[in-house]
Amino acid sequence: MSLFSAVFGDESRKFIKKLQPIVEKVSALEPEFEKLPAEALKEKTVQFKDRLRRGETLDDLLPEAFAAVREASKRTLGQRHFDVQLIGGAALHFGKIAEMKTGEGKTLVATLPAYLNALVGEGVHIVTVNDYLSRRDAVWMGQIYHLLGLSVGVINHDSSFLYDPAHSGGQTQNSKLKAERSDSETGSEKGGNDLDRERDLTGSFKVVYEFLRPCTRREAYTADVTYGTNNEFGFDYLRDNLEYDIKNVRQRLSAPPAGSVRQAGDFHYAIVDEIDSILIDEARTPLIISAATVESERLYERFAAIVRNFEEGLDYEVDEKFRAVTLTPEGIAKAERALGIENIYTDRGIKYVHHLETAVKAKALYRRDKEYVVRSSADGAEVVIVDEFTGRLQPGRRWSEGLHQAIEAKEGVPIQKETRTFASITFQNYFRLYRKLSGMTGTALTSKEEFFKVYGLDVVSVPTNRPMIRADRNDLIFQTEKGKFQAIVRKVKELHDRGQPVLVGTVSIERNEKLSEQFRRAGIPHEVLNAKNHEREGEIIAQAGRKGAVTIATNMAGRGVDIKLGGNPALPEAYREVKNLGGLFVLGTERHEARRIDNQLRGRSGRQGDPGESQFFVSLEDNLMRIFAKDIVKKMMGRLGVPEDEPIENRLITKSLEAAQTKIEGFHFDARKHVLEYDDVLNYQRKIVYERRRKLLAGSTEDIKEYLSGLIRGDETLNKGVNEKIAAIGERPFYELVRRMALQTSDLFWVDHLEMMDYLRSSVNLRAYGQRDPLVEYKREGLRLFKEMEASIADQILRLVPHIAAPAAPTAVGELGSVYHGALETGGSAVKTAAGAGRHSSKGEVGRNDPCPCGSGKKYKKCHGR
Repeated sequence: MSLFSAVFGDESRKFIKKLQPIVEKVSALEPEFEKLPAEALKEKTVQFKDRLRRGETLDDLLPEAFAAVREASKRTLGQRHFDVQLIGGAALHFGKIAEMKTGEGKTLVATLPAYLNALVGEGVHIVTVNDYLSRRDAVWMGQIYHLLGLSVGVINHDSSFLYDPAHSGGQTQNSKLKAERSDSETGSEKGGNDLDRERDLTGSFKVVYEFLRPCTRREAYTADVTYGTNNEFGFDYLRDNLEYDIKNVRQRLSAPPAGSVRQAGDFHYAIVDEIDSILIDEARTPLIISAATVESERLYERFAAIVRNFEEGLDYEVDEKFRAVTLTPEGIAKAERALGIENIYTDRGIKYVHHLETAVKAKALYRRDKEYVVRSSADGAEVVIVDEFTGRLQPGRRWSEGLHQAIEAKEGVPIQKETRTFASITFQNYFRLYRKLSGMTGTALTSKEEFFKVYGLDVVSVPTNRPMIRADRNDLIFQTEKGKFQAIVRKVKELHDRGQPVLVGTVSIERNEKLSEQFRRAGIPHEVLNAKNHEREGEIIAQAGRKGAVTIATNMAGRGVDIKLGGNPALPEAYREVKNLGGLFVLGTERHEARRIDNQLRGRSGRQGDPGESQFFVSLEDNLMRIFAKDIVKKMMGRLGVPEDEPIENRLITKSLEAAQTKIEGFHFDARKHVLEYDDVLNYQRKIVYERRRKLLAGSTEDIKEYLSGLIRGDETLNKGVNEKIAAIGERPFYELVRRMALQTSDLFWVDHLEMMDYLRSSVNLRAYGQRDPLVEYKREGLRLFKEMEASIADQILRLVPHIAAPAAPTAVGELGSVYHGALETGGSAVKTAAGAGRHSSKGEVGRNDPCPCGSGKKYKKCHGR
């Protein structure tokens, strides 16, 4: 154990000890709250808010607020918060990460700090990893908040809802979601009591949609507690910073606390469920809102055809550790012959080099049914990214820098146009916008150092309600993948024959389906859970604990849903029978690069003190072993004289695998930290631009007048021109046009600046050869570019102000605004950045025949385009 680990372990125990008096106070209040009638319990919320206004703090209210939530949960869900759940809730309130094992009730824990912090009236965001979980949790936990008088909203990719127990279906608006359920389950056939009973029985894995009333996004954000995914919260933040009317802004911003130096633009409080998945696994994935640019599809098709005959080792080299490809002189020569040119670097420039390298990368590093799948769509077929950590499909997400187009060309599906970035932010920087941030996960301790260094968040390991008795077996190591798969089939058949339920975890859809085929041939009945049928993942995973059940799942598909022994809901006899058989057996088919992912898989078994087993079957041909540990293990197997077709179970080999994982985790941590150091530069600039933009958008006429005066700085000629315009069209209309024009000008230059910073980021590393620190150079050059952008915005506004004209301005604004409307329409997709790929170039200038942005009514070529 490292010194860091030792210190943090001690700190965790000390913190829990400090919370013990709070738990005792909550328990002491329980009899008093049990006596309160429903109306008096709801009235407590009004009283708490009043006490806050009179000067009490949230910490003062904590014991009583937690007691209220515990009582509301008992009355609605029939579930009482355990003492360890109160500890978890208090840890979340104090801005910590609560590590709670699978089955310890993290969803229920979140209601405690969410209710307490919602009393401030500035909104609490509960962040989940997918839309399904956000809907499930809102319907399931919404009963608690509703009983206490708080409203609950839900933000999904293409819809938003308010929790409403009186809503019985919404036949038209809700038809899309209700279509996911069988005809026999429609709300028209069920009374309110039946629906409530269904929710009590199946609420942990099934959404009763009748309780969700469709609403606007703004209404969902106005709710006291809002559930949604990390993607949607982040995208709505970016979309709000592309709006031209304050009435269209979705998210509400919290007021700065008295005496605080923090900006009014900060959000109030977020609880991030599965925080390791969002803040670590997804940390390097930027959220990008973009619009299409014009780019020839033929180039992608041409280069895909050229590299189709390239051979690894001859035409290019692959570095699997760094996921990079390097073209050899032979490969470059082959490409030049195919293009009919002598030197690709001088004859065609960096654009063709980029296309060639991207095509090779698509061929060598990205495999169908592993990194992506090809599925049918309205346009014929499309390439859809598979999340490497969860195995889920990610429709709408696209790799950037032309990589997605290169893969589309490789697969022969319609090629979508490249895009130009209008707004972007990483999850790291989005979640830093919250005044208070906390999170929950079953596996945070292995990443506690990163949480502390990057986010300033401490990890508190919350004890389990009952002792963990799961047996974690040593890994079985095979020399070949074929031998490993044969052993898995034998083991699963043996377990199935005796009735013990088995969950088999795979790392990809390809392995998932390969194993399923082998099970089918061996006559083993099973359920397959992968990204291709994730709509049913909650229901499938909830039943994985039934007697004799065999479930094959990609990585952590179904995460967030408990596997209860005997099924869900389970009869006491079924539970006891499976418990006596040894509980759920979790069989991992391959080690993941991160120990957290392996621990998450193990954690599906042994919930709430239940028995269970876990074991990994690995081979020397697995990615982790092949790249990082093959030689070490092969030497060990040689010394031990193990035949090729027999497994070995050795603690030393398991330790060497974990050492390799630790090394990889350190490598990825350094990479994420490196990305953050660069992104912090752009983040500082983004905050300045967005803060000014918000002031322009929400400001009064006086605020706009003050802003313009600051730009004019006493220039008599400009002042005279402004006064003439005001006299001609009126003060309010004039300053409304100035507001619009200033917003558009700022946006246009910001888009160009983002592109320039991208170019700078991709080229600055070369300066290391000149003995200069690339990060220092990036900061220095970035500051210069930012100052130039600021000066250009001010200059452009001052040049356009004298040309403002009332009749034509709205038309011009509409024309220019359509560019941003297009960007907003494409905003539902995150873009995965391809490591090491180049950047594309495109200019979004006003067309010569378009109306001039200045509002004169003339064509651009006749006005400012001369």
